[in-house]
Amino acid sequence: MGGGECQYNHSLYRRRTGRNSLHLQDGNIDFIRESIDTINSLNPSVVLIGGDFVNGEETDFSLQDVWGGIDAPVYAVMGNHDYESGIHGVNGQIKMLEVAQEANTSVEGYDMSMLTDENTNIEFGDALEQKLVDVGVNVLRNEYVTLDINGTELLLVGLDDGWAGLADPPDIPDTDAFTIYMIHKPECRADWPDADLILSGHTHGGQFTPAFIQALNENGIVELSGYVGDGVPTYITRGLGSSPFYGIELRFQCTPEIVIINPLEETAEMLGSFTETI
Repeated sequence: MGGGECQYNHSLYRRRTGRNSLHLQDGNIDFIRESIDTINSLNPSVVLIGGDFVNGEETDFSLQDVWGGIDAPVYAVMGNHDYESGIHGVNGQIKMLEVAQEANTSVEGYDMSMLTDENTNIEFGDALEQKLVDVGVNVLRNEYVTLDINGTELLLVGLDDGWAGLADPPDIPDTDAFTIYMIHKPECRADWPDADLILSGHTHGGQFTPAFIQALNENGIVELSGYVGDGVPTYITRGLGSSPFYGIELRFQCTPEIVIINPLEETAEMLGSFTETI
């Protein structure tokens, strides 16, 4: 199925939460457990996680055990922190420039390999992936899987991290299945013609979004959260997390969210005032 030829409505709901952390650490693990309880209460068919499981430089992945508490099948992609890529000093800004100036995000010539550098820690990412697999998370690194979601066929494509230089879209079969691409950073996406929906994260919604920043996002001048772009429908989630600023985690007018795709009618009714339809 090509982009835009959706056979059913992929309406999204945002479930607002009250805290502001994701990258797992001792200070936010209780909030993550609370969020997992919320997820389980929604009775999802599948749970998708967009990467950045860690801050980087961890030597102990034991906090990742928490994901084993999710009752539904879990699929995930890796983020830049999961390879310690673009997390030191101005390295993140350098990566943004490299994506804009050097990377090829065309469908035909897609290439992120030039972004791999001396800071890309693939061994770290491999060890993290193994931990995630051990607790039941299916990590997609340039792979796809076909799922049956309540009788509807879904093709889920997971791209590895772009800033790490590892994103390499797999060849997927011709199919009428609804096709979702997951890639951690929205600027690393292409207008894949076989995609019906692209899901990204990374931005945390901007974290600090006064009215003028929200206006820039809503008018497509920057891409921070929500539906963006003019090509394949793309949704950037604000996620559950934030990147610390000198050790302080900040969010302003940018609440964390759990995004629900095609909720069952009874689930949507239960959510009530805690959601907004987008």
